[in-house]
Amino acid sequence: MRVLYLDCGMGVAGDMLTAALLALLDKGEQDQFLRDINAALGGKAVVTAEPAVKCGVQGLHVRVVINGEEEGHEHRHHDGEHHHHHTGIKEIRELIESLPLSDAVREDALQVFNSIARAESEVHGMDMEHIHFHEVGSIDAVADVLGVCLLMSKLAPELVIASPVNVGGGTVKCAHGVLPVPAPATELLLRGIPWYEGEIKSELCTPTGAALLRWFVNSWQTAPVLRVETCGYGMGTKDFGQLNAVRALLGEMEDEENLYVLACNLDDMTGEELGFAQERLFEAGALDVWTMPIGMKKGRPGVLLSVLCRPEQTHALTECLFRHTTTLGVREDYVQRYTLRRETRTADTPWGPVRVKTASGYGVSREKPEYEDLARIARENGLSLREVKEKIK
Repeated sequence: MRVLYLDCGMGVAGDMLTAALLALLDKGEQDQFLRDINAALGGKAVVTAEPAVKCGVQGLHVRVVINGEEEGHEHRHHDGEHHHHHTGIKEIRELIESLPLSDAVREDALQVFNSIARAESEVHGMDMEHIHFHEVGSIDAVADVLGVCLLMSKLAPELVIASPVNVGGGTVKCAHGVLPVPAPATELLLRGIPWYEGEIKSELCTPTGAALLRWFVNSWQTAPVLRVETCGYGMGTKDFGQLNAVRALLGEMEDEENLYVLACNLDDMTGEELGFAQERLFEAGALDVWTMPIGMKKGRPGVLLSVLCRPEQTHALTECLFRHTTTLGVREDYVQRYTLRRETRTADTPWGPVRVKTASGYGVSREKPEYEDLARIARENGLSLREVKEKIK
């Protein structure tokens, strides 16, 4: 499974996330991205990327230049009051919808801005349509959001995982005065997301950064077991004495599960009774049920009945074993299961569609047509299973 992991131990801002994702691409792809986003922005802003070194580590710094000036994070804070030179969510939607981008990228960008506007409207007690953004800062944020959305579309991870978010600490100055970190809108955007205050007294997570994480991240945890292919550092503008960057890791993560095996030895049940017990175990949620012949005490032949299940199923399936078998005790073992990623596609045949199960991972890939579909076609057309298989595309 292709996984993107975001290390937010120094928070996250839109430009830092853009830079971290951009650093995952090779130089040619980076140059093409810059051409694409600047063409989409049509001169409203100019996005550039340059190498940056912090704490001896090289990464990328992304700059958004508007009217010849690079915008800082102070422009990313939003203003609930309507002033001249401010832009509403309606204008931002119209701008995004007019850009020459794919429908998917535009939809991602719109969803991110809608979430920011909803958070601001709740903080200020105003209707979402009346929320306005600083005119220059809004273009800066549009560039950041579009950059991340374009890069996510290009990288196409199957799963995005992020660490708990360091929001910083202390206070931050915005249009309404001095506010605690995280700022109220940021805190709303982080609802349900694990975050913590660090030792650094500065705002490390901006509303734009929080909104991007909320939209794209599927799971929150510390770094998973990952076969890393490439790593990118998106540098922040400030220096804190420790690496101020978002780190992005792209690689492969194999599917694995923590499971349990329930087992019991049986020597006084008929084959029919065992078959019925297996049916009931599957109906109760067992992932797999199997038997093995064993030799028991006094030379009696017996059967080892085993059940594979998830942790939350152990109690119910243990009850099922006691109810439908003659065992006096059930053993429980913890196991890890590694699985290939499984999907189903539809293949065409002269007799209609056939489902094909695919499995991939660990450097292997295999396919198998669905037996029931093959059997149905073979029966209806007087063919063998092999003849039907040979026609699958």
